[in-house]
Amino acid sequence: MFYLIQKGGPIMWPLILTSIIALTIVFDRAYFIITVSLQRHPKIVDYILASVERGEIREAIDAGSETKDFVARTLVYGLKQKDKSLSSALLRAANQELKRFNQGLSFLDTIVTLAPLLGLLATVTGMIHAFGLLGGQELDAPTVITGGIAEALIGTAFGLGIAIVSLIPFNYMNTRVEQARHELEDAATHLELLLKKPEKS
Repeated sequence: MFYLIQKGGPIMWPLILTSIIALTIVFDRAYFIITVSLQRHPKIVDYILASVERGEIREAIDAGSETKDFVARTLVYGLKQKDKSLSSALLRAANQELKRFNQGLSFLDTIVTLAPLLGLLATVTGMIHAFGLLGGQELDAPTVITGGIAEALIGTAFGLGIAIVSLIPFNYMNTRVEQARHELEDAATHLELLLKKPEKS
């Protein structure tokens, strides 16, 4: 690691910091996804909806209050506020849950874009360094520019590596956000249909 930093030039320090931030976000989001997956109780969600269909609102709220399932929490919040505005309550609760899913993803998105640019900057500074040394040496001394070329290549490769490694979990986490959004919208729509009073003819 210290060899790469030494050979990669000063741009390696921002790249190292970027990689640490990316790894921290990835591990944090992986822990969050695992925790949320373990807390899911689809049967509780089904029970809440079935209780609402039977008109047992209090029982539905009690059943959902004992679980950490994010879909069940959204439905319970909506049921508690149904006399005010069911749609608004469901929307607010869903947005709060999705905010937890999106946490840190904007930073990871920035890193995916920033890391290759830092690598490109390392390429430019490395070549400038190489040609700066070349100007004061004999043209038959190829070892003069190898250090600058190595600096350019190491920085570029490191930046691309960070972007590639970060892109895979970033896309996966975005997929999980969309999946959570779909589950919330489906459950909320189902609840609204169950509570919608039939129009009088």
